[in-house]
Amino acid sequence: MKRIFLLVALVFVSYRCAVVPVTGRKQLSLISNEQILPMSFQSYRAVLDTSKLSNNKVWTSRVKRVGNRIKDAVEQYMFEHNLQSYLKGYKWEFNLIDADIVNAWCMPGGKVVFYTGIMPVCGDDTGVAVVMGHEIAHAIANHGRERMSQQMLQELGGVALDVALANKPEETRLIFETAYGIGSTYGAILPYSRLHELEADKMGLIFMAMAGYDPHAAPEFWKRMEKMNSGQAPPEFLSTHPAPEHRIAELEAMIPEAMKYFRPHQEK
Repeated sequence: MKRIFLLVALVFVSYRCAVVPVTGRKQLSLISNEQILPMSFQSYRAVLDTSKLSNNKVWTSRVKRVGNRIKDAVEQYMFEHNLQSYLKGYKWEFNLIDADIVNAWCMPGGKVVFYTGIMPVCGDDTGVAVVMGHEIAHAIANHGRERMSQQMLQELGGVALDVALANKPEETRLIFETAYGIGSTYGAILPYSRLHELEADKMGLIFMAMAGYDPHAAPEFWKRMEKMNSGQAPPEFLSTHPAPEHRIAELEAMIPEAMKYFRPHQEK
């Protein structure tokens, strides 16, 4: 009986898989954009409604400018590879929240938040692109959706999201909030697995390169982040990522491949 159950589970999972753009990795996907994006947009709006947007025009413009350039590059890549369906329902938004928090995140549907605390570490447009590319990569790769699917399979038996919402709305909402960290102190996404982090690093380097930002800036950003950690509690952004020294080495190894996508930006 146990073998039959496992076989059925394996067949079920095999039919509910998606493929991550760029890397080609297969992932569990029990949820569609049409189902998860409304929850994402609602939660994003709740974060903005309870936060203060920065009045620093230079930094705000930088976040929006870099975000839109990477967004354009990602959309172009998806179009060229016939992957437009991955972006169905996306409503990109880039905001800078006034808070002394060294952090940034991106929710499903292209909903991005940077905090003013991370801007001095970024330094310039290219530094922002390092963080922006990485966080957008998490959304494009549907890492949160994958984690939510895994939790639904474990806790709700892998039922469809609409069924789960109808029959167990509180449990399903809790799974979403756990997968995306909604309700935590800063509305930040919870730490991803090492697999997800490495995948977002690789995709993020490629995305920033496509947008005309030099991927060689990524290790330098993490060196600056590591200095902030000297003898102190780690910044929020650092606490949700692998150790900087490991990430720096891995990023440096990824740069040659990312440079194949480098497209010098042409100002319009």
